[in-house]
Amino acid sequence: VFQGRILAQRFVGQETRYEVEVQTLYRRRFPLVSREYLWVPNTCGCPPLREGHRYLLMARRHVNHEHTLNRILLQDGGYARPWTPREERLVRDAARHC
Repeated sequence: VFQGRILAQRFVGQETRYEVEVQTLYRRRFPLVSREYLWVPNTCGCPPLREGHRYLLMARRHVNHEHTLNRILLQDGGYARPWTPREERLVRDAARHC
């Protein structure tokens, strides 16, 4: 789970690749750097992520069986919400209760 700002969008085959500036990490199951590519397995614009906007994103690390593909994947129907001050309060409160 992290907060990120969408820098760019590109369609690659049947997928969408977003370049994301990682701003705040909340739950870290794998390491992230300041800029990452976030992959969505469709080109329909679902979820609708707009360049220049910030989002709270819940993604997972996807590694194929051959270990030749290692990327961050936002699954269809995955959690991607526009970042708002309310989101900041919810995340901060959840972190205090952990």
